[in-house]
Amino acid sequence: MAKRVGFRLTDAEHRAYLAKVEASGMSASEFFRDCVLTNCTRIVARQPLSNDKKRVLLVVNKSGNNLNQIAHVLNAARLDSSASESTYLAALDALESIELLLKAHLQNVA
Repeated sequence: MAKRVGFRLTDAEHRAYLAKVEASGMSASEFFRDCVLTNCTRIVARQPLSNDKKRVLLVVNKSGNNLNQIAHVLNAARLDSSASESTYLAALDALESIELLLKAHLQNVA
């Protein structure tokens, strides 16, 4: 059984990809398979991240998750009309904590 492979592209990357697919005369799957399996690709090795940058990336990712949770709570409260001043103050406190955490970690990374 065939396995499905997926990847994400920006709008601009997707347009460029589709233009190349069209120019090749192949389907998108055939084009991708041909490029990968015949090594018609250029591999660019990324520089490994320093421990400081890894730590900051972890903190930023966790902060993003926390921001989404705060947004979810506020949107749910707005939709069911249960939003109160205390809801917004709690959200503001959480946002300020995230701000302090990010500032503390970003300060030491170049």
